Amino acid sequence: MAEQIGTKIITGPTFDEMLHPEKINPDVRAQALRARKEDPLDPINLFNITWKDENNQIRYVVLPKELTGVDANIVALYSTDFPTGSHKVGAAYSVVVEKELSGEVDPAIHTLVWPSTGNYGIGGAFVGCRMGFDGIVVLPQDMSRERFEYIERLGARVIGTPGSESNVKEIYDKTWELRKDPKVRVLNQFEVMGNYRFHYYVTGNTIVELADVLKERGIGVGKISAFVSAMGSGGTIAAGDRLKQVWPDHKIVGLEPIQCPTLYNNGYGSHRIEGIGDKHVTWVHHVLNMDAIMCIDDMESVRGLALVTDPVGKATLAKYYGVPEETVEKLSGVMGISSVCNTLGAIKTAKYYGLGKDDVIVTIFTDAIDRYYSVMDWLRQEEGEMTEVRAAHIMSSTFLGQKTDWICEGTEETRQRWHNLKYYTWVEQQGKTVEELDAQRDPAWWEAHQKMVSEIDEQIIAFRKKHHIHGE
Repeated sequence: MAEQIGTKIITGPTFDEMLHPEKINPDVRAQALRARKEDPLDPINLFNITWKDENNQIRYVVLPKELTGVDANIVALYSTDFPTGSHKVGAAYSVVVEKELSGEVDPAIHTLVWPSTGNYGIGGAFVGCRMGFDGIVVLPQDMSRERFEYIERLGARVIGTPGSESNVKEIYDKTWELRKDPKVRVLNQFEVMGNYRFHYYVTGNTIVELADVLKERGIGVGKISAFVSAMGSGGTIAAGDRLKQVWPDHKIVGLEPIQCPTLYNNGYGSHRIEGIGDKHVTWVHHVLNMDAIMCIDDMESVRGLALVTDPVGKATLAKYYGVPEETVEKLSGVMGISSVCNTLGAIKTAKYYGLGKDDVIVTIFTDAIDRYYSVMDWLRQEEGEMTEVRAAHIMSSTFLGQKTDWICEGTEETRQRWHNLKYYTWVEQQGKTVEELDAQRDPAWWEAHQKMVSEIDEQIIAFRKKHHIHGE
């Protein structure tokens, strides 16, 4: 068991241990790996927050060219083996542990509020309740039924707000109401930099290591040409900041739904790609470092998930398109709606930049089909059962038919415009100052937050030594 001491503070891994789980105390690591199967709600599972498996190998899948239709190598890290089935649990943990160590939150006093459209809220429910906190997740009421059920199983309460994925303003309004209680602490993934640090350091450096792993397999030349990520909180795309430090010509490509193209053309609207497209530019998103924004159709993403998970769709991919059956089966278990969106964005990136057989594009599968059975039921009611003809149409129009439209390059002018959009949410609505916003224009602001990783790790280790826990 992870130990709860006199102050009621429970800690998990350092950033470096999340990147390199082999550095975790062997006894603790063994307990965590056992608990992952035998007792998934044990707090020791905090030590399973990593992109690597029990053999310390990166969890990734190389997408077959029969599916993507491009020569470039598209590779995805997948999140299904994180404690909650999504990498957002890493961001949630990083946010809590930082604020615990600084004294901003105390499980004996505070209720944690997690504003979310799904996976961060699930991560917050898991982490917060495992670390001894009372927790509330604020979630749009039209998100998938599975999200609500999962949060409640993890021990947190849920407040539903009006709307769906792009209705984040309504979430914020509820959090301001909840803040009136002095015991409430709002851990806003769109704002708190622990989210950024987890992905910059853990996700980013995992991908750096992946480049060499792939090269040994004859995939690529030891370099990542592009990182493609749809933005929800804007945390995951921070991995690109690390990759660009390693490879200065690396391309960071952000994705939005066509139905809610906020950065693309200041657009708005509702859409069905749960987890992304939240109708504002988040505080943690380093837009000044982004090379392009591309938009993906929401229903192409939903239908694409149906293709790779429905038995008829899977059989069609194998029988008529030559996608290896074992790969189809793997993809059916590790992809969700935003995973399909990220795949389509990676295909679009390969076509737009003319990337070829020596190039590697990395993207992220943020969750899997277990979040979306109800959405698949809705799709069948709307469009009918999957058939071979329908599967072939989805394949040709969605995966093989991606076009190089809905793309905006990250020129100096457009990057400044993307940054300026932060004003309307963060200064006008959420209490930031113009001076704080202007400070983000300086690369040193972001570098200072990156460097805090080592300081926080030192604090975690010092805490363990003081209380003689986790082998310290």
